Amino acid sequence: MNKKKIALITGANKGIGLETARQLGRDMTVLLGTRDENKGEAAAKELRQSGIDAHAIELDVTRPESIERAAARVERDFGRLDVLINNAGVMLDEAKKKVSEQSMETWRKTFETNFFGLVATTQTFLPLLRKSEAGRIVNLSSILGSIGYHATPGSPVYENKVPAYNVSKSAVNAYTVQLAYELKDTKIKVNAAHPGWVKTEMGGEGATMEIPDGAKTSVALATIGADGPNGAFLHLDEPLPW
Repeated sequence: MNKKKIALITGANKGIGLETARQLGRDMTVLLGTRDENKGEAAAKELRQSGIDAHAIELDVTRPESIERAAARVERDFGRLDVLINNAGVMLDEAKKKVSEQSMETWRKTFETNFFGLVATTQTFLPLLRKSEAGRIVNLSSILGSIGYHATPGSPVYENKVPAYNVSKSAVNAYTVQLAYELKDTKIKVNAAHPGWVKTEMGGEGATMEIPDGAKTSVALATIGADGPNGAFLHLDEPLPW
C-alpha cells in the first residue's frame, strides 16, 4: 500500500493543473487526469524526470464511463484517494454576443464540463476519499463566479460578463457549500479555490499571475490540517464574497 498521500488532479496535462501536480508531487503521489492519455503520459514523464511519483490516468469528466474506469483504476492501484482537485474546465462563451444571445449549446457544453462533470467526478470518487484519514476536495472556481461582485458596480469583475463560464462557477460555489455541509462531521473538507488571473491559455493576454502562483491556492487547500476551512471560497488564504 502506498504510504504517500494520493492526489488526483483533473485537467492536469498543462497549465494550473500540471503545476498543481508538480507542487503536490513534492510530498504526494500525483495522478494526472486527462482526456488524452498520451498527453497525460507526456506530462507525467516530465514530472517523473524531476523525481515526482506521477501517473497519467485517462479521465474525461463529461463521460461517466471514463470517470468510473478511472475510479476503478485508482481503487485497484492505491485503495484510496486523499486529495481530489477538480481542475478541469472550459471557457466557451461567445464574446461578441450579449448575455441573452449566448447559444444553448454554449451553456450546455460549459455546464457539462465545469459543473456536471465536476459533480459526477466528485460523487464517483467520494467512496475512495472516505477511505482517507483526511480527505480533501478542492473545486476550482473563479472570482468570476462571485454573484456578489457581479451585482456590485465598481467591483473587480463587474464589467466582466462571460455568461456561461461565470454562472457555471457560481454553481460550483453553491455545490461546494452543499457538499461541505454534508461532510462537516467527517474527516473530508471541501473548498472552492480562485487561482487568480493566471497566464494560461484560458487566462489570455493581460493576465497578471505566473502559473506557479496560480497553483498556490489549490495546493494550500489540498494540504490544510484538521483545523482548516470547510465550505470556503478562497484566494491565497483570503475569503472571497459568494
